[in-house]
Amino acid sequence: MTATLGTVPAELSGKVVTPDDARYRSLRSTYTTVGSPAAVVRPESAGDVAAALRLARETGLRVAVRSGGHGLSGSGTNDGGLVIDLGAMHRVEVVDRASRLVRVEAGARWAQVARALAPHGLAISSGDHGNVGVGGIATGGGVGWLVRRYGLTIDHVRAAEVVLPDGTFVRADAHNEPELLWVMRGAGAGAGIAVAFEIEAMELSGIGYVQLAAAVDPAGDTLRRWAETMREAPRELSSAVMLASRGTRTTAFITAVVASDNPAVIRDTVQPLLDIGEVTAQEAHVAPYTALVPTQHLHANTGQMPSATTNGLLTEMTPDAAGALVTASAGPRPVLVQLRSLGGATHDPNPSATAFAHRHQSTLVIGSAFPSDNRGALAAAWAPLAPHTDGAYVNFESAPDETTFARAYPAATGARVTDLWKRYDPDGLLRPRP
Repeated sequence: MTATLGTVPAELSGKVVTPDDARYRSLRSTYTTVGSPAAVVRPESAGDVAAALRLARETGLRVAVRSGGHGLSGSGTNDGGLVIDLGAMHRVEVVDRASRLVRVEAGARWAQVARALAPHGLAISSGDHGNVGVGGIATGGGVGWLVRRYGLTIDHVRAAEVVLPDGTFVRADAHNEPELLWVMRGAGAGAGIAVAFEIEAMELSGIGYVQLAAAVDPAGDTLRRWAETMREAPRELSSAVMLASRGTRTTAFITAVVASDNPAVIRDTVQPLLDIGEVTAQEAHVAPYTALVPTQHLHANTGQMPSATTNGLLTEMTPDAAGALVTASAGPRPVLVQLRSLGGATHDPNPSATAFAHRHQSTLVIGSAFPSDNRGALAAAWAPLAPHTDGAYVNFESAPDETTFARAYPAATGARVTDLWKRYDPDGLLRPRP
């Protein structure tokens, strides 16, 4: 206990980690950002979360909330404030196998979720790494390995258990607090702290996992053929592309995931990707979904990957957009460029159904620069591409501000999000800050 914290509530005894605690080193930071909070609270229940919020109010300490800690913005930690780390709340339960309804606590990581659901033949399309936390994705969006078959993670959240900034515990579902459920599905960070979700999983016995490498021409025609192939592909196919350049040569490293364990279906589904260009390498497996988000991914987050990241959504892969992607990857100040296929089930919901309103775009483009102080390189590489983007995804933005908010939550969606943040958090205790 420190003078800054004052008297710690009795229910938080043993759950408050200060800098003199041996646990502090492994809990102070996120994956991208080293923090120096005054204390980290490790709640084990909704009541503990309410007590942590009460402590923050009494001390005036700025609050940061963390589930998995991968958050690219670094908002899962701070300097001199109070971090509420939900990592001890990681239970996963199949509530009703017949309706595929599962309850997942917000501090679970996707490797834990996949492992728990696999014996039941179920899966949730989640993040692309097993160490990513449930809470951030299940309140922000969720562009996972099965995104075109399943949709976004938030599209299948049927209820959220939330501790509001005033300490009130609320269950938000279609009948009780539907407005809170709406904002928690896509913009939850500014309304309350989700401690658990009820999510409808999908039936899945196994997946096809295919890795390809294709040469990319300077004009980006290979990328245009990839985008067109994904636009016409069956929903079972989702894919991600990482661009890597060496000199004037650019290669697209493609990971394709087929939501089937039938070798014939996998072969036929992936075949069109082999025709997008000069495919120089390929490897295919039938595997359980747990192979994509394995428990080997689980690790402490110690700020080991400082980076600057931004993103945008493409409705169409135009020649100019494709060329800008290649230039960003291979220019004089190159950045890491990644593409994620959308479409399929992500287009099913009405744009107003959740706080994630982007339901017509086909590709998520992510740009990252390392180290994080090289923001100039990212800005320079991103500038030619930015005019071709149509919206953005909040979870892949390392420098959130009013401009990035408007891109993530356009027009009426942004106004509704802002109104609901003010309703549920009138004092701005949890409101995301640049």
